[in-house]
Amino acid sequence: MPTTPHVEKHFTAGDAVRDIVIGMSDGLTVPFALAAGLTGAISQTHLIVTAGLAEIAAGSIAMGLGGYLAARGDAEHYAHELVREEQEIITIPEAEAQEVREVFRGYGLTDEECEPVIRSLRQRPKDWVAFMMRFELGLEKPEPSRAWKSALTIALAYIVGGVIPLSAYFFQSDAHVALRVSVFITLGALAVFGGIKGRFTGVPVLRSALQTTTIGGLAAAAAFGIARWIG
Repeated sequence: MPTTPHVEKHFTAGDAVRDIVIGMSDGLTVPFALAAGLTGAISQTHLIVTAGLAEIAAGSIAMGLGGYLAARGDAEHYAHELVREEQEIITIPEAEAQEVREVFRGYGLTDEECEPVIRSLRQRPKDWVAFMMRFELGLEKPEPSRAWKSALTIALAYIVGGVIPLSAYFFQSDAHVALRVSVFITLGALAVFGGIKGRFTGVPVLRSALQTTTIGGLAAAAAFGIARWIG
């Protein structure tokens, strides 16, 4: 009797999606809030566009640099712990073996069931180190090009997100009309982005879209209200 092969489909682009989410969510929210706040204070479209573009440039660089440094920090931390584990399986093998037992005890295995695995790991130092890195420390080997890819992804996502709320001011000389158009465009973009994010991350699409839209709307409303109050 023929059987259908079991094929598991897992989403494996988590790092890239995380970077896009970070860049896009801030890109949609911060320039939107800035434009709304400036509209409430100065109502001069060309100044709002200039300030908005400057913020997008600065924000994308800052966010990209932050992503780069975070990824570099992860890689350096992994390398440091790797060296330490390589030394420990040589200098204190019994303590490391005990740590293996403790890992397996967490899965309900007895010491007797652990011993064959420990003997096997002792004969394969590289696999032993890899085991300790993953199961004791919870560290995965970072991709070598992760840092610059993260920086570029976050920066580009921020730019794309930032241009959306500012686009209404490019074609409308009346700042208050542009703000109303920007609100409509940006909230729609936030809803779509939130839904897509939920689809990839496993969160209910409607809830993710609502959360993202609410946060962006509140940020813009707060900026607009503060600017009007100060002005």
